[in-house]
Amino acid sequence: MSTIKQLIQLHESGVSNRQIALTLGMNKGTVNDYVRKLKSGGTPSSALMQLDEPVLEGKFSAGTAAFTDHRFETFKELLPYFEKELERKHVTRYLLWQEYISKHPSGYRYTQFCHHLNQQTAARKPSAILSHEAGEKLFVDFAGDPLEYIDRETGEAVKVQVFAGCLPYSDYTFCMAVRTQSTDDFLYALSCCLQHLGGIPQILVPDNLKAAVIKADRYEPELNRVMEDFANHYGFVVCPARARHPRDKAKVEGQVRIIYSRVYAKLRNERFFSLEELNRALAEKTLEHNQTRMQRCDYSRQERFLAGEKDKLRPLPQSAFEKKYYAELKVENNCCIYLARDKHYYSVPYTYIGEKVQVIYTRTLVKIYCRHSLVAAHERKTGFGYSTVSEHLCSAHRFYRERSPQYYIEAAGKRSSVLKELVTGIFDRSGRPPELSYKTCDGLLRLARQSDPQRLEKACRIAMDAQKYSCRFVQSLIEGKSLLMEETENYRPLPETDTARGKLYYQ
Repeated sequence: MSTIKQLIQLHESGVSNRQIALTLGMNKGTVNDYVRKLKSGGTPSSALMQLDEPVLEGKFSAGTAAFTDHRFETFKELLPYFEKELERKHVTRYLLWQEYISKHPSGYRYTQFCHHLNQQTAARKPSAILSHEAGEKLFVDFAGDPLEYIDRETGEAVKVQVFAGCLPYSDYTFCMAVRTQSTDDFLYALSCCLQHLGGIPQILVPDNLKAAVIKADRYEPELNRVMEDFANHYGFVVCPARARHPRDKAKVEGQVRIIYSRVYAKLRNERFFSLEELNRALAEKTLEHNQTRMQRCDYSRQERFLAGEKDKLRPLPQSAFEKKYYAELKVENNCCIYLARDKHYYSVPYTYIGEKVQVIYTRTLVKIYCRHSLVAAHERKTGFGYSTVSEHLCSAHRFYRERSPQYYIEAAGKRSSVLKELVTGIFDRSGRPPELSYKTCDGLLRLARQSDPQRLEKACRIAMDAQKYSCRFVQSLIEGKSLLMEETENYRPLPETDTARGKLYYQ
C-alpha cells in the first residue's frame, strides 16, 4: 500500500508519470489511472498522506500485482542456446524464432522474441557514468568487515556491524556502528543518518538486505512493512539496488572501501569498551574524512555538501517514527478482539461481531479497521484485561455495565418519591455491597411498572416503617388482602341509632 503514497509524493514533486512508473517499477497505465483518480478525487494530497493504508486502499481500490508471464520462464531457459547459435554463420533471429515457435506454439511472437534478445545484448553494455542531482538520492549499505568493542563485565569482544550512508552528489559520508543488521538496528542507524544530514532526500537506495527487502527482484522488489512505514513517515521513496549489482550504488561501495583505509585503519590500535565510545571515534574519523580535500578537486566533501546539497534536502518531520505492527483478527461474541501479543482485549462496535478486522498498533495506540474504515481506537495496554468503550456495547450489555446506586435511585424517583425513599434506604444500609441490592431494585422497578401507584406507595411506606427492605415483602403487601382493609377503600361508618350503648352504660 505504501506504493500509492510514494506515487503521490513523486507526483507532487513534479515527476512525470513515465518517470514514476520507472522509479516504482509500475505499469505506466496503472500510474496514469492512479494520477487520474488523485486529480478527480477531490481530496488534497496532504490529507491522503495522513490516511492509514487500509483507508487509502479503499479510496484507490488498488488491484492485485501483475503475475509473471509463464512464457518468459521457457524463453529464459533457451536464451543461452539462442546466443550461442547467433554467433554461427548464416543464422538469423527469424530462423531461430521459426524453430522456437514450432516447438512452443503459444510462445512469444517475433517482435517480443527480438525484444527479449535485445535486452540481453543491452545488459552487456559497459557501465555508464552516472550523474546525480543534489538532494536526490541517499545510498546506504553495511560494511563487510565488522568492528568490535570489549565488554567490561565479561572481557569478551563484541562484534558490531558498521552502517554507511553516502549522498552521491557531494559524496558526503555518514558512518556508525550498530549491534546487528536487523530491521530495528537498520532503521535506527538510518534515522540517525537523516538527523545528521539535517534533511531528507527524495530516494533511498539500499542493498537487498533482509532488514529492508523481503524478496529481492530485478523489477519489483518487495519491501517489508516496517521499511514502507518508515519511508512514508519521512517522505522518501525506497528503490533497492538490483541483486548482485553493486554498481547500482557504486558511490557508497566506494565509500566503504575508503572507510576501511581512513577510519578502520586509524582505529586499529585503539580499544573501546562500549558501543557509544566506538561510535564517537567513528564520528570523529568520518568527520576528518569528509573534511579532507578530494582528489582532482579543490574542495572537500563537507564543503560541497554544505554549499550545494544541504539546502536541497527536504525538512525532517516534526514527530519521531513509531514502529507499526499489523494483525488480522476476528471480533468475538463479547464485542472484542484479543491481541495475543499484549494478552489484552479491545472492544469493537457490536455490529461487527464475527467480522475479520485489520489491526494496526504501535507502542502507544491500537487502531482497528473493518472494510477500509476505522471502527475503533484504543490506548495500548499490556496484561490481561479489557479496554472497552460504552458505545461499542449493545443496549443490554451497556445497561448491565452502567448500573449503579445513583441509577436506581433516579429511576425510582421517576416512578414515585416514596419508592425513591425506599430504594435510598436499601443502599444506605451499612456493611452491604451495593451490587447485592441491584436485583432487589430491579424487582421494585418491575412492581412499579405493573402495580397501582397508590397501592405501591402505601406498601413502600409500610415496608419502611417495618424496616423490611425486601421486594418480596412489598409484593406481598400489594397482592395481599391486608391492604384492602384501608379506610380509603373498605371503611363503612356505623349507623346512627338511639339503641347504641355508650361507654357510660358499662360503668
